[in-house]
Amino acid sequence: MAIRKPVLLIDDSENSKIARELLEDNQIEFVEYHVRRFEEDCCVDLPTTRAPALFAPEGLFRNLEGIKEYLTIEKTNSTSESSESAYW
Repeated sequence: MAIRKPVLLIDDSENSKIARELLEDNQIEFVEYHVRRFEEDCCVDLPTTRAPALFAPEGLFRNLEGIKEYLTIEKTNSTSESSESAYW
């Protein structure tokens, strides 16, 4: 079964650049999607969603604070997964 990658919604802001770097520095695989692509591909904008935002199986994480929260959750999940496997 394939693991779903989170989707990072970005724009041209400095916060989006920082969000991308945070995920890369923590070796989190993700799919990057620029807000502008919605306008070009889908003919619609996203008026209520602000970038950066991370759409992940664990939930929606907005702004840099939310993405940092996601990293904390991921670290907890990866630690518990490896410790559980040691007992099996």
